[in-house]
Amino acid sequence: MPSGDDPDHAEDPGTSGVLEVIEGYLLGATPSLTRVQVAEQAGVPLEVAEQLWRLLGFPHPADDAVAFTQADVDALVQTSALMKLGILSPDSQAALVRTWGRSFARLAEWETALLTDVATAGPDPEARLTGLAAEVLPRVESLQTYIWKRHLASAASRMYAVASAGSATVPLGVCFVDIVGYTSQSKSLGEAELVAWLEHFEDAATGLVVDHGGRIIKTIGDEVLFVADDPAAAAEIALLMTERGQDPDDAFPAVRAGLAYGEVVNRLGDVFGPVVNIAARLTSVARPGSVLVDAGAYEALSGRSLDQDREGDRDARESDPGGSAYRFRRMRRTSVKGYSRLQSWALRRSS
Repeated sequence: MPSGDDPDHAEDPGTSGVLEVIEGYLLGATPSLTRVQVAEQAGVPLEVAEQLWRLLGFPHPADDAVAFTQADVDALVQTSALMKLGILSPDSQAALVRTWGRSFARLAEWETALLTDVATAGPDPEARLTGLAAEVLPRVESLQTYIWKRHLASAASRMYAVASAGSATVPLGVCFVDIVGYTSQSKSLGEAELVAWLEHFEDAATGLVVDHGGRIIKTIGDEVLFVADDPAAAAEIALLMTERGQDPDDAFPAVRAGLAYGEVVNRLGDVFGPVVNIAARLTSVARPGSVLVDAGAYEALSGRSLDQDREGDRDARESDPGGSAYRFRRMRRTSVKGYSRLQSWALRRSS
């Protein structure tokens, strides 16, 4: 904490008041405990508490720093109970807690920036931010709880289906979509323009995915990763995105996509396995405005097996399977990281 004796670093009284209001609501009380006292009152070894706080991404205060409240004690007690119940096993504890920390840290940064932007838009921003915090934060907390419960219910139904099937994996269409020419485009835009451009991309992509029954796994700047239970739904989403990117009258950026279909491991809201790797590799070699699919997606979308193709014309590169909504162009095998001769097909609509 900067010294109050230094006029260049003295904390502004108005800012201090704002922080007290926000901190008081969020923490429920003025900090009165050290981390050592929190661990003692919770009955949790200090090294365990420190490990959890580190995974959550919290700062590491000194032993004598008064930075904690009773809420921190209660959180440690609840965490200990989950560990005893086996919910937070040694194998899953680090990954789950780390995921919590990253997710909420990003959300907190965004919400804080939003409140600050609104408050500084008018006169007396300190007073306005204080009022907004008291008015907005309880509603945000309630809304976040509601959203979490809805997503939890949806995820529980999917996990139940996987458990009932007696398998650790689930068949999914996995697709990466990334912006073409992102590096050059980002250099030509100002900071605000770049943020607005990326937010438009994420918002439009999310809408297309959700509207067609898919699920966003994550967005990584200029790239989005989504999955769909139905490979045809995944194909439709990918084609719509590339079509919008090719439309000069649409603000949606030019993109390319890689789609793979097969057994995927779901873990902590992310997806893993060879199918995910192949989808990523296909995206890296796809041409602007195109969708490349792997053998699994080709078979699922065309209704033909690779064995059937081998029995037919081996030299035919274009195929338009009867009854399929798609046409396929077999591409030359490509050497990419992890796959020396990856076979792919360019996906198009039959019409």
